[in-house]
Amino acid sequence: MIVKRADFITSMKDYGDYATRGCPEVAFAGKSNVGKSSMINRLTNRSKLARTSSTPGKTRLINVYQVNGEINLIDLPGYGFAKVSKAEKLSWGKMMQDYFATTQDLCHVFHLVDIRHEPSTEDREMNLFLRQAGIPFTVVATKGDKITRGARLRHIAPICRALSVQPWQVLVFSAEDGTGKQELLDKIEAVCCEEA
Repeated sequence: MIVKRADFITSMKDYGDYATRGCPEVAFAGKSNVGKSSMINRLTNRSKLARTSSTPGKTRLINVYQVNGEINLIDLPGYGFAKVSKAEKLSWGKMMQDYFATTQDLCHVFHLVDIRHEPSTEDREMNLFLRQAGIPFTVVATKGDKITRGARLRHIAPICRALSVQPWQVLVFSAEDGTGKQELLDKIEAVCCEEA
């Protein structure tokens, strides 16, 4: 897929009707600061389309972007950030649960984990949720530029063990240097065409 156009559509606390609803959706889920917004910016060639911050927990709502007027990218709130209140954590969890329970347009979830760290308890819980709900997903190891190419397999191994996936099923991505960008765009196109 070649991205010719990308637009911010809306931010919402409760998933509901919005201007481009009905188009195929892919969602991005992962811990706070794993790089969901940076990934969307790199994929769309728009450095400021999704707001990013070095402070975890920037995405506190469900944000919707559209590429090429036909596919919606859903940026879900990050999970597992310690420095917010318990009430806010519960609110983010409810937002995601409501989204997954309500959407009828979801084709695929990209589950982002940091290649440098073993998946957290929350990562494992998200993985289990996606499996139990029967939602197709791909594990994406972000921040690939922080690890040498030769060391990637060593870092991917614990991710595979924790999330029950094979090394060839994990997509390595870097928002910094564009590693994995085209593979991710091709995957988005493929999963959305399957649904069409």
